Parts: sequence; C-alpha cells; structure tokens
Amino acid sequence: MTSSPETFSHPLAERYASPEMLALWSPRRKFRTWRALWVALAETQAELGLPVTPEQIAELKAHVDDIDFAAASRYERELRHDVMAHVRAYGDVCPQAAGIIHWGATSCFVTDNTDLLLMREGLRLVRSRLLAVIESLAEFAEKYKDQPCLGFTHLQPAQPTTVGKRACLWLYDLVQDLTELDHRLGQLKARGAKGTTGTQASFLQLFGGDHERVRQLDRRIAEKLGFEDSFAVTGQTYPRKVDTQVLEALGGIAQSAHKFASDLRLLQSWKEIEEPFEEHQIGSSAMAYKRNPMRSERMCGLARFVVSLSGNAAQTASTQWLERTLDDSANRRLVLPQAFLAVDALLLIYANVARGLVVYPRVIEQRLHAELPFMATETILMAAVEAGGNRQELHEKIRLHSQEAARQVKEQGGPNDLLSRLQAEPEFQHIDFASLLDPGQFIGRAPHQVEEFLQDVMRPLLQANQDRQPAVSSDLRV
Repeated sequence: MTSSPETFSHPLAERYASPEMLALWSPRRKFRTWRALWVALAETQAELGLPVTPEQIAELKAHVDDIDFAAASRYERELRHDVMAHVRAYGDVCPQAAGIIHWGATSCFVTDNTDLLLMREGLRLVRSRLLAVIESLAEFAEKYKDQPCLGFTHLQPAQPTTVGKRACLWLYDLVQDLTELDHRLGQLKARGAKGTTGTQASFLQLFGGDHERVRQLDRRIAEKLGFEDSFAVTGQTYPRKVDTQVLEALGGIAQSAHKFASDLRLLQSWKEIEEPFEEHQIGSSAMAYKRNPMRSERMCGLARFVVSLSGNAAQTASTQWLERTLDDSANRRLVLPQAFLAVDALLLIYANVARGLVVYPRVIEQRLHAELPFMATETILMAAVEAGGNRQELHEKIRLHSQEAARQVKEQGGPNDLLSRLQAEPEFQHIDFASLLDPGQFIGRAPHQVEEFLQDVMRPLLQANQDRQPAVSSDLRV
C-alpha cells in the first residue's frame, strides 16, 4: 500500500499489518457488507410477508459490489450522515429497490452488525496467527528441553532451569490466550434487527403489531450473518462491553508477546539466544558490529500500543448514555481496526522470531558454570556433613569463602574461585566436586515438565487444530 509522501500514512498500513487484515478493515469490505446487510434485511422482510418483490431483491444483489465511493462522498458532504449517504448511492444504481433500502432500520443495523462480522473474522485470522506461533515454540521447547541454563528471579541468578522449560512458560501464556480467544468467538452474537432504541418499534409497526414476525426477523437476520443468536436486548447499539472483552483478549495476546520479546532481548544481550538476523541486515548505522534485537523491540512497541487500547474500549463502554450516545463513533473507528492490525503485525513478527531463534549452548553453559558454585553450596555442605564434618563449622567456612569469591568477581573482575577455595580446605578434600557440580543435578524436573506439558497440553491442542483452514471469510455473499 503506497500513499502520498505529502500526507500522513499510517504505519500499521504502510509497514506492519498483513494484506489480509488490511483488506478486512478496508472501506470496500465495510461498505460492501453494509449492502449485503440491506439485501439480507430485504430478503427476510419478503420471507415474512412484507411487500418486497423478487425483482427488487435481485436488483439489490446485482449491485452489492459496484460501489460508487465518489458519489457516496458527495452525498455525505451534503447530508453529514454516512449511512444515508450510502443508502442514496445504493439507491442510485437500484432505482426499483431504492424505496425499500434500510426499511425500518436504524443506522446501527448496518454499522454494528458489520463491526461484529469484521471482529469475528479478525479474531479468526488472529487465531490462525496465534496457532502458528504456538507450533513453532512447541518445536523449540522439545528441541531444548534438556539444555540447562541459569534461572532468574528478580533478574538475579537463581536455581537453574532449561531452555525448553523457559519456552514452555512463553507457550502456556499463548495457550491461555487461545482459550480466551475461543471463548470470545463463541460469545459473539449479531445485533440483529432491534430498531432505533432497541425496542423494535419500527418493525412492529411494519408487521402490523405481529410480535412473532418481528422476533423471526431478528432471528433470521442473525442466521444469515452466520451467528447462532443475536444479543437478547440492546439499546441502539450492541453492548459496547463486547468491544472491551474483544480488545482485552487481543490485549492478552499482546501481554504474552511483550513478555516473550522482553525475555529475548535480555537473553540476546547476554548472547545466550538471539532472534534471527539476516545476511545483509544492519544492526546500527554507527556501530557496524551490532546485532540489535529489532524484531523483539518492535514487538514490545506494538504490544504496548495494543494493551493501551483495551483501556480505551473500557472507557467507551462505561460512558455510553442511556440507549446510546454518538461519542463512541469516531473513537471506535480508530480503536477497533488498529487493535486488530497491530495484533496481526505482532503475531507475524512473533512467528518469524520463534521459527528462527538461534541458541548458543556454549555461552549458556559458560554463564551457568560461572554461577553454579554458589548454587551448589548447599549440596556441597550436605555432602561434607555426610563425610563426617560439623555442619555449623562447614557452613561458616562456605559463607566466608563465598563472600570472598564474590568480592573477587565484583571488585577485581576475576573468575569465581569458590570451588578452588573450598577444595583447599581439609574438610572438603574428600568431596567429589565434579559430580556435585553437574548442571543436570540442579534442574529438578524441568525436562520431564516439558515432556509432560507437550504431551498433556500441546499435543491435544495441536491435534485438534491440525486440519484448520485459513480464517473463514465472514464477508456476506449474496
């Protein structure tokens, strides 16, 4: 997508989001869906006995795609109303049906039902992207389940874990995101045909007071949109709380992605694991040697943006007055598309990084061994006591030597010489330090946890989704 260099161009469109997600939130998709909704309304009204002729419906169907955007813009400048502008533009090419377009409906019949359809397809596309990341990380976790590495708490070296176990932490965040995404998809409903303030008064008048036919109109519209049901009650709009719930699901994905990318940025700074780096990629315009984690940094930037939007939706939902107020309109035009475009971009980068992670086992081992003597002190103490030593005296020797070794590392920049210090003490000379310092002795059940997680959680999940197809289009076909 190319824009004029003289005007603002949105980075989500120009740099980050996929063609599929951009097409989903495009004006053409939006206004084509409006027309398809008007067709669905006319068809259903005819089915329920209102005087809408087959010729009028055929005419409407024949002109769903040939939208004259220039004419609609001219009408909107005159009328100051986007829905009526498109009603007029549609009527221009459908003279027989012009009089029954939008019959009994309010603007939110097309705007809100369209938003729900677009969000549903957007969530399906996001779901597909999310599964691609999950698959790649599962393979990574399996490959490195036995690779010991330093664990960290408070960003300080702690009990060792494995590279694969750490990947499972990233994975489990995404599994929970997928569960939430599926829940939100399952909860989406149509707005249906609810009328101006949600009372269906206009449709009740059209059907001569026949409540059952009005109920049928609402049900059939929902079915034509591919929803199992419509919202039980609405004002003029569907509950704006739905936007909050959807954006919170997207925000959850962004939180998980930010956690992964932040971790990777730390690991890359320590040269343990790196994101992919292309042959001709430049890390810095000044420092030619650098391999900056630009993908991970971009992920963090996009993720923070998405997280901020969920709060925006919550504010909109909480400030809707009575049956509706229009201050949500301009806001939602910005927030909904941008949230989906940003998460789409975020997951595309995440998948790229997860597929190309580069692990440096020797660096990982070197960093682990530099800290391992401190972590092994309890094991060494227990072995020395078993060999006949006095526990309290041994503890004091280990404490003093540990502090001195730490001082040498921090103040002199020297190596960690704790082991050589202890080996020089008579009380420790019969201890097999080599066996006690095997990293595999300090990682607990980490490899088994990875195997169990992959077997019990990941394999059923991936098996259930192995035949998944690309996101199903919810663009109404007429």
